[in-house]
Amino acid sequence: MKKAILLAVLLILGIGTSQAQLLKFGVKGGLNFANYTGGDVEGYDFKTITSYHAGVVAEIKLFENFALQPELLYSTQGSELDGLGEQIKNELGYVSLPVLAKFYLTKDKLSLELGPQASVLVSERNEVSAEDSNTFDFAVAGGLSYKITDGLFVSGRYAAGLTEPKKDADVKNSVIQFSVGYMF
Repeated sequence: MKKAILLAVLLILGIGTSQAQLLKFGVKGGLNFANYTGGDVEGYDFKTITSYHAGVVAEIKLFENFALQPELLYSTQGSELDGLGEQIKNELGYVSLPVLAKFYLTKDKLSLELGPQASVLVSERNEVSAEDSNTFDFAVAGGLSYKITDGLFVSGRYAAGLTEPKKDADVKNSVIQFSVGYMF
């Protein structure tokens, strides 16, 4: 009986350990370099704004070299419009949900991340009109991530917007993100 209990405890601990390696949670944050791409706003040039992103991340390891990485981030994007003798800054705050396929290029260190990103507008700092923004943004994201230690990682990503963030302008969000994070 003691052997059976000991075997059951060891089996449960073994399963718990293997499950812990299959699912990890973490936090991340970093810099955004955001701008609008595509069409134009007559008489204005788009200028990049520097902003930030922060949130939580999970990694669900499905195979040795493949995982899914959903994230929940607060991310500020937008652009500065320069022209006609004035500068207008438009900063949009989104809650973003990227769901990325993560392909490990080296053994648990360097990975390629690709996938869709859905975002909902939650705040807007606009020096002109705050009523002309769409509340939903959809993008495709891709980048590289590198694990420095088992927990600490750095990443770089580009997200290309597929929908128009402004109702009156034929533009798309474009953002380059550099992040630092820690997986627990």
